[in-house]
Amino acid sequence: MSPRRRPPRRSDVPDDEQDGASARMASRVLGYDRIEPGPDGRDWAVRGIPGQAAQKVYRCPGCDQEIRAGVPHVVAWPKDLGQGIHDRRHWHTPCWNARSRRRAR
Repeated sequence: MSPRRRPPRRSDVPDDEQDGASARMASRVLGYDRIEPGPDGRDWAVRGIPGQAAQKVYRCPGCDQEIRAGVPHVVAWPKDLGQGIHDRRHWHTPCWNARSRRRAR
């Protein structure tokens, strides 16, 4: 049996799309999906957690309710503090989206 060959790289992909793909890959390696400005003036690193990956129960700081296992949600932390485990907060997606209209509990 012969080993698999890697498919040839597509040369018809524009450079700006390749740059976008490398930026997305870098953000995954660095541990976040996107950077969002917060109502407090800080930049927040935000990662979406799909339901299949949500295996623990967390408490949302936006509504003070549980985020049950299997529920998709977001994890956010201040970008300038790095990604220490103590800085991350798990939010319901609607609570995260409404954070500028209400304060954390």
